[in-house]
Amino acid sequence: MDSGAIRRRLAVGLAVLTGSGLLALALPGTAQAAAATCSGREVKALRFSTGIVRVYKQGGYVCARTLPRRAGVKQWMSVTVQARGNRPITDGGRFSYQAGPVTVHAGHRCVRVGGAVGPGTAHSGWILC
Repeated sequence: MDSGAIRRRLAVGLAVLTGSGLLALALPGTAQAAAATCSGREVKALRFSTGIVRVYKQGGYVCARTLPRRAGVKQWMSVTVQARGNRPITDGGRFSYQAGPVTVHAGHRCVRVGGAVGPGTAHSGWILC
């Protein structure tokens, strides 16, 4: 391969990387806004002293999010969803409004859901079997 062909390929590769980087910088708000809630119908609500874990189901997918009783204040929150036979998927950190959503493909398997806000926690055991 001659040096001109190599330069053209490098230029095309650089253009593609630059374009994808610009799109990633321009669209993160759209992606976050679209993923702020779960789709489907609410099938379970786990209430606890400092918040609530809401569980949704649509098709073979189960989604959960943890909401605090006092929204707007940054505090430790987490939400975990595990389909039986798979590893748990967790979203945790210091949030103001919610932890999650976390979505897993459960098919017809049972799921286990948990959440926490500060010192308060809730766990479901195996549900939606």
